[in-house]
Parts: sequence; structure tokens; C-alpha cells
Amino acid sequence: MRLTINAAAPGETGRAPRAARAARAGATDPRPRLRPAIGLTARYLLLITVMAVTVGPFLWQLSTSLKGQGDSVFGYPPQLLPAHPTLEHYGQAAETVPVLRYGLNSLLVAAGSAVSNCLLGALAGYALARMRFRFRGLAVGIFLATMIIPFESIMVSEFLMMRSLRLNDTLLGVALPTAVTGLSVLLFRNAFKHLPREVEEAALIDGAGEWQRFWRIALPAVRGTIAVVAIFSFVFAWDDFLWPLIVLSDPAHYTLTVGIQYLSGTFTNDQRVIAAGTMMAVVPLLVLFFSLQRHFFRGVGEGAVKG
Repeated sequence: MRLTINAAAPGETGRAPRAARAARAGATDPRPRLRPAIGLTARYLLLITVMAVTVGPFLWQLSTSLKGQGDSVFGYPPQLLPAHPTLEHYGQAAETVPVLRYGLNSLLVAAGSAVSNCLLGALAGYALARMRFRFRGLAVGIFLATMIIPFESIMVSEFLMMRSLRLNDTLLGVALPTAVTGLSVLLFRNAFKHLPREVEEAALIDGAGEWQRFWRIALPAVRGTIAVVAIFSFVFAWDDFLWPLIVLSDPAHYTLTVGIQYLSGTFTNDQRVIAAGTMMAVVPLLVLFFSLQRHFFRGVGEGAVKG
């Protein structure tokens, strides 16, 4: 009878039995398997809660705009799906107020604000990120300060300025105060700051001037930030209600957000018509976002050189 003895290496004595016992314990203990499931469930519950808070009011307005006269608007429990959907409330809203004219006014103001913020914000952001000059840090601090100053504290002085320039009751007077914002400048500054300097230095050796380096090298490299600034500026100008209400007095110059208020109490008390007018004001924003969403999400991490 032959006996075979396998000698364990130094330091490995007892490792195999311990590993085997740990494997058997893991096979019988359900806790390691439950932890990923609990974490996944918690994430989905959080996502559902956020969606209910953010998307819920929009879905309720959309449902209200499609409800017929026999459907309950404020009933409990809420009726999300209309029993008799109809589009007649959109026609009533268009007949009550000149939606096309107000929408065109809003489009002019919002598009002008988006273009001016992209152009002027890019110029200022490039200067703060790439150029060396005295008090550059102070300039950055001033732009930061403009972001925390409430509009209500300066709207009287802005109105007096527009009146002195004879721009009150004009669409230019509505768009001029938001032609460039501190947020746009700082977003561009952050994007330009993270661009590698080697690319511009190579262009400088080739004889490119400051304007050529900005227009042909730096600006094309931050297309994502341009989309972000354009969307933010357009949405802010389109949704703005208080400033157009202060500046404009002629109903022919009203923006859509101001004109839609005619649906609330002045000409009608039907919540279905008011909801239809609200949805008509939201549709252009959805079209803009979904058309630029690829560039929008890319702009979050702007700054890398793509070759």
C-alpha cells in the first residue's frame, strides 16, 4: 500500500480549508445576493419619485387639455386618462388669443437671446479663460455675483433704463437685459479653460491671430457648450413672464407667456382651455430640446479635443 503525501508550501497551510468553508458559507448565506437587489430597488424607487414630481404636472396638464366636457378635472382620485379625448380646446385657445402672433413675438425674443448669449458669452468666456490681463479674477467674481442678485431688486432700474433708451413697449426692450448673462459667460469660460493650450500654441506658431484662434480653433471645440447655453437662454427667455409684463403695454407686442394669461379669468374660466394654451407654449421648448439633446449632454463634459 503506497501513501502519497502532498506537502503544503510555507504560508499556505490551512488556506484551502478556509476557502472551502467560506465558499460553502456564501452559498448558504442569502445576504450577499440581497444587497444588489436592495440597492437596485432603492434606485428605481428614487427614480420613480423624481419622475412623479417633475413629469407628473406636465402629464396632468396634457390630460386636462384633452378632456371632454364630461370628464372630471378636479375629481378624486385624479383621472389621468380622459374618457372622451378631444382637441377642441386647442382651437378655442387659438380663437381666444392670437397664439400665432404671440408665439412669433416669443420666438423673436428667445432666438435673439440665445444667439446673443452664445456670441457675447463665448467672447467674454474666451477672454477670461485664455487672455492675461489685470483684474481678471475680479471680473470673474463680478460675473459670479450677477448670478446671485435677484431680478426683483434690479427690475426698477432696468425699466428706467429701457424707458430712457425709448425701448419700453418693444421686443428689443424685452430681449436686451438678457442679451448676455453671467451663467453663459462662466459656462464658456469653464469650457475654454479646459482646452489644451498646445493646439493654440501650434496655431500661434503658424501666425494665427487671437481672433483666428478663437473663431477657428476654440469655438468649434466647444459645440456642446454652445448647445447648452442656447437651450438655457432660449428656455429662460421663452418662459419669462414678469419682465415682458412690466415692459410691454401694447397687446400686439405681448409674448406668449403674457398673452396666455388672457385665458385665465379674462375671457374664459375653463381649465381645459387654459391647459391647452399652456401645452401650446411648451411644445416649442420640447422640439428645441429633443433636437439638441445630443449636443446638450455632450456639453456637460466639454473641453476635450476631438480629432
